[in-house]
Formats: sequence, structure tokens, C-alpha cells
Amino acid sequence: MYYKVSASRCASACPVTLQSMLHVRLVARDEHDSNYQRDIQNIFKLNNWILGSIGIWPVAICGIGRHASKIMIAICNLAFSFALVPCALHIIYDEKDVIMRLKLSGLLAFCLTAMTKYCILCIRRPKILQCIECVKSDWWQVTFSSDREVMLKYAAIGRNLTIIGASFMYTAGIIYYMILIPFFSERKINNQTIRPLVYPVYSEFRQSQISPIYEIVYVAHCMCGYTIYSVTAGACGLAALFTTHACGQIEMIVSRLEDLLDGERFKQGPKIHQRIAAVVQDHVRILRFAIVVEEVLQEVCLVEFTSSVCTICLLEYYCIVDWQQNNKLSLATYFLLFVSFCFNVYILCYIGELLMEKSSQIGYICYMINWYQLSPKAARNLILIIAMASHPIKLSAGRMVDLSLSTFGNVLKTSVAYLSFLRTLVM
Repeated sequence: MYYKVSASRCASACPVTLQSMLHVRLVARDEHDSNYQRDIQNIFKLNNWILGSIGIWPVAICGIGRHASKIMIAICNLAFSFALVPCALHIIYDEKDVIMRLKLSGLLAFCLTAMTKYCILCIRRPKILQCIECVKSDWWQVTFSSDREVMLKYAAIGRNLTIIGASFMYTAGIIYYMILIPFFSERKINNQTIRPLVYPVYSEFRQSQISPIYEIVYVAHCMCGYTIYSVTAGACGLAALFTTHACGQIEMIVSRLEDLLDGERFKQGPKIHQRIAAVVQDHVRILRFAIVVEEVLQEVCLVEFTSSVCTICLLEYYCIVDWQQNNKLSLATYFLLFVSFCFNVYILCYIGELLMEKSSQIGYICYMINWYQLSPKAARNLILIIAMASHPIKLSAGRMVDLSLSTFGNVLKTSVAYLSFLRTLVM
């Protein structure tokens, strides 16, 4: 029996027990650190590639790398100006065909929209960094494996949405405007070969056909095109990243509310008011995170929302014209662009709908748990959570239009209405 064990043997066993406990804690901490590093890398990798290549992704690097993003922002803005100004002059002074003017005007409007979103994201870089730090903090505080699985599930949703949207955008944009047009569209005017550029150039700039000026202009146009498609794909990817993370945090709160009486998912003590306080703190933290995300995305969503109506309408018109002219290459490209734009708008509306749906579940779960088994004082504390959850978290376009699936339907209906008006006006 234990009371027959000598005191010397007990004393010798204590260090072994303490050492084994310390070893277990060190192993658990190392596993937590390795999981954290691996998860953070997988979450941010895709957005870091897309936005980091154009200088928007905020990074803290020592030495000359600190200024790399500023240099990249300056280069991208210069490439925008290098492509847009000659293109605008060409549309105004050179192009006489109505349909070609309409096509080039749509291209110019798309470029100006992307430039606007690029400038907005550059201005919002400190807020983006703040959101990134909040995401990292949430992942560092993960204790239970079930919470990590929930966060990984929603991180995978955000990553998949980003991959699909970026694939459509880069496939339709880069392959057509940077490979097929420059290398398969040479033409002769007055027995002189005119090498095409990605964007049309004003006719007075005759030196653009002379090497090495042609190569310089071509590279600048390629840089502009890559920036445009990266901004469009990166903005949707950023919205998907932050919004799905907030949805994962909300689902964790829901699971804690369902476990409020048992307390198996809480690090706090056995007292019920401590668990309720932990839920309230987590809810407030998510609300503050959502406010910062709203500040980052509201202008971008407004520009995307307003421009998408016109852009989708023009792409529908381009597809009809190319179908009538049997221009299969152009038709396929414009159709891919149409699908990619629709999908980008759908991503924003879908994640807005998902965020509203998830945030409204908190109040519903508070009512559905066995709150009547709590003391009257503890049950009254749930009223505050229900009151806060009655106003679900929303994403909006400039705080004017809430992003939801019904909004996506309205965008498509409005674009079709504009298409009917455009066909009546032009044809």
C-alpha cells in the first residue's frame, strides 16, 4: 500500500514525476508552435503571392526589403499611366469605329477601376496589417483541436474561393492580352508591319514601333495588365480570407455556447459567469475585427460593385457581337472574362451572406440552449449576447448596399437591363 512506501522512495520519485510533466508540456508547446507556423504559412501564402507581387501585402522586413513594396507601388502606378494615357488618346482621336470604341472604352474603364482599387488598397495597408495581426493572434490562442479543425475548414473555404477566382482572372486576362494578341495579331499598313501592343497607342507616338522602344512599351503594358488582374483577384482573395476567418471564430463561439453548461470547451474555471464572460469577450473581439475588415473593404467593394454592373454589361455585349461575327477566339476570351467577373462579384456577395448568416446564429443558439437550467442572474447575462447578435455583421459596398446573394442577383438583372438599352442605342 502507498502508506508503506518509505519517505526516501517518495522523495526520489517526485523529481521524476516533475521532469516527466515538464517534458510533456514542452512537447505540447513545440507541437503548438509547429502547427501555428504551418497553419499561418498555408493561410497567407496565396494572398501573399498575389498582393505581395504588386507591393500591397504589408510586410516588416529589415534592410532594403523594407522599401521593396514602395518601389513596387511606384513601378505599378507608372505602368498604369504608361498604358492608360496613350490608350485614352487613341480612343478619343484615332478610333472611328463605334464598336471598337465601345470595346476599348470598356477596357479603359476596367483599367481605371483596377487603378482605383489599387490606390485604395495601398492607402489601407496599415488596416490590412492590423487584420493580419488579429488573424495571427487568433491562431496563436487555439487550444482545443476541435477549434483548430473549425478554423482550418473555413481557411480552406477562403483559399479555394481565392484560387478559383484568380484562376479565371489570370487565364482570361494574361493568356489573351499578353500572349495571343501580341504574337498572333500582326498586320500591315502601307506595306509596313505594325507590331501590336497589349493596349492601343496614340498614332502620334510613332516611335513605339521602333526597337527597343517597342519592347519597353510592351513590358510596361504587360506589367499594367498583370497589376490589373492581380488587384482584381487579390481584393476578392483578401475579402475571402478575413471574412471566412471571422466565420470560423463565430462558429467557435456557437460551439462554446452549446457547451456552456458542461464547460468542456472552456479554459476558464467551473463558474458559469466566467464562461459567459469569455463568450462575451470573444464576441466583442470578433465585432472589432469585423469593423476593421469593413474599413478595409468598403471602398473596394463599392468600386467593384458599381463597375461590375457596367463591365458585365459590356462583356455580354462583346460576346453577342463576336458571336455574330464568328470571332471564336475573342468570344472565348470575353466569355472567360464574363465568368471571372461574375464569380468575383459572387465571391463578395457569398461571403457577405455567409457572415450575416453565421453572426445571426449566436442569438439563436443562446435561446436554444438549456438556459432555464441556469440561475436567473446567469440567464439574464445572455440577454446582452442576444441583443448584440440581433444586429448581424455585414459587409457593405461603401455602407450603401449590403453584400448578399440577393445583391448578386440584382447586379445580373441590372446588367441585362443595361445590355438591352445598349443594343437599342448602338444597333
